[in-house]
Parts: sequence; structure tokens; C-alpha cells
Amino acid sequence: MLFEDFQLMKYLANIVDVLLVWYVIYKIIMIVRGTKAVQFLNGIFVILIVQLISEVFHLQTLFWITDQIISWGFLAIIIVFQPEIRRALEQLGRGKFFSRTSSREEDDQEKMIESIIKAVDYMAKRRIGALISLEMETGMSDYIETGIEVDSKISSELLINIFIPNTPLHDGAVILQKNRVAAAACYLPLSESPFISKELGTRHRAAIGISEVTDSLTVVVSEETGAVSLTKNGKLHRELSKDAFREMLTTELLASRTEKQASSARWNWRGKKHG
Repeated sequence: MLFEDFQLMKYLANIVDVLLVWYVIYKIIMIVRGTKAVQFLNGIFVILIVQLISEVFHLQTLFWITDQIISWGFLAIIIVFQPEIRRALEQLGRGKFFSRTSSREEDDQEKMIESIIKAVDYMAKRRIGALISLEMETGMSDYIETGIEVDSKISSELLINIFIPNTPLHDGAVILQKNRVAAAACYLPLSESPFISKELGTRHRAAIGISEVTDSLTVVVSEETGAVSLTKNGKLHRELSKDAFREMLTTELLASRTEKQASSARWNWRGKKHG
């Protein structure tokens, strides 16, 4: 009985060992994803395949060359990726290694929010009309295809430059997808609601229209007044101050699932409806 218990514990230990190794490898992949290390790892993978082929077909010279590359590869990794290794060790020392992925996504979201706020504030002060729609859970690929593909990192300078009057991309909406500028000069469906104020123009109708058919969050800067508005779930919140705009944007993009549900409920009653 004691022997069977020992065998069971050994079996469980092996399972835990494999799961821990798998988890560490997974976290490493998440850390290097989107960095220059990915291309380096692809190169190593190709070298391993070449070595395997050379061993199968007895290509001794090629096998020796690939073996030398792999043998010295560990030293090359330390030299080439010294900054990344140091940063990973610092995160491990601070206990942030295992929360790297979520914190990285949150950092990207915060950078996106700051870029949007800075761009909107700049355009509002100068009365530059703008229409920016952020994809949430519902896909917006159909609307992205109506515009000009950009596929670029989000920056306040890029957003401002797109909406500068008389430029090729200023007429239409910018759609943000997965923390990137997916496309510009996109066509959004206009709302046909009879309750929309007559003083609102095409941009506001488009913002309300896209919010009626998707769960997107859409920002409007009025060309006539410079007022900033935000739409979601078919509801329009007009003339937001910079602080109110920041609060709404941050709540919608950084809140937890529970908080988002509560926020979604608030959108159904708070503020003006269609102006």
C-alpha cells in the first residue's frame, strides 16, 4: 500500500512538473510576442529543422555547422537579448513575471486612452471635426473594409493628422481595433431615429448609428462648436468636459467585466438621449 501511494505521488509530481514547465514556456512566449525575439526564435527553429534533415540524410558537414551554431547559440542569446533578459529578471524579482500578460495589455490600453484624450483635446480646441470608433466585442470588419487600411500603432499625432481638414482621410471615421488604428475614412451607418436633435450633423448621426448596431464606443468632435461627445448602446452624451470624457473612456476600456456590466446599465439612463 505504501509503495502504491509512493507511485501515485510520483505520478502527480510528474504531472505538476510538466504543467509548470508548460506554463513557464507559455509566459515566455507571451513576453517575447511582438518583439524582435520572435524572429530570432524562428531562426533557431529553422536551424533545428536543418540539423534534423542533415542527420537523417547523413550530411556531416551541414550537421557540424548547425551543431556549432546551436552550441554557441546560448551565448548569442545572452548577448543579443541582454536588455530583455535583464528586464525579465527585474520583473521576476518584483513578482510581476506571472502577471506580465495582463499588465502589458493594461499598459497598452492606458497608452491608447491617453493618445485619444490628447488628440481629442487638441482637435476640440481648434474645432477640427473628428469621428473615432473603438471596436469592443462586436466585430467591425465590415465597416473597416469601407475605408482605407492603416494598420498602425495608435498615437495622438496620427489621429490629429488624419482629421486635419482637406486631407485625403479626414472625411469619414477612424476605427480602432485591438489597440491599433485599423482604417480611416470609413463609412458608418447613419441613425434613422426621429428623436435626434436637428442641430446634430452627419458625424453625430453616424456615431449614434454605429452604436445602435454594435457595442462600439464612438467619439465625436464637433466641427462647429468643438464639443466632445461619446456614444454607446444608441445613447449620446454631449458636451463632455475633458475630465468627464476621460472618466467615461477609462471606465469603459479598463473596467472589469462586472464593472462594464454596471457601466452598460448606466448608459441606458444617464445623460441626454440623442441631444
